[in-house]
Amino acid sequence: MEGAAPPAELIETLGIMPRFAGKTPFDWFIEAESEAAVRALRPDFHLLATVETCGVIVTARSDDPAFDFVSRFFAPALGIDEDPATGSAYCALAPFWAKRLHKEKMNAYQASRRGGIVRCRLEGGRVILGGQAVTVLRGEVG
Repeated sequence: MEGAAPPAELIETLGIMPRFAGKTPFDWFIEAESEAAVRALRPDFHLLATVETCGVIVTARSDDPAFDFVSRFFAPALGIDEDPATGSAYCALAPFWAKRLHKEKMNAYQASRRGGIVRCRLEGGRVILGGQAVTVLRGEVG
């Protein structure tokens, strides 16, 4: 992922100066200076919805030795102020942190209100995710 200058309204609503900012094919990617900064985020979702992007991934190295990094994911333009656990975000998060931490297996924590532990592994150009899941809806398309 290449670095990119984030739009002013993104920085304004997050209220942090990124250590790194980049763009995935779908989302803005922001590295914050600390886990505390990630946990303290209280974005203005109306302003955030005006940023041209599907979502915003915000991450930092974890302070807890049980986890390598923490993250949060916001997508108000798609009707999701904050997603509690975002598998797709880890397609960017895992390679980003693997490169910085020199690891191919990592434990992450998504610091949403509900929270979620995600195990990440890089394998042959793919990101493999693991964790607890609960089925909340079943259906058939026919």
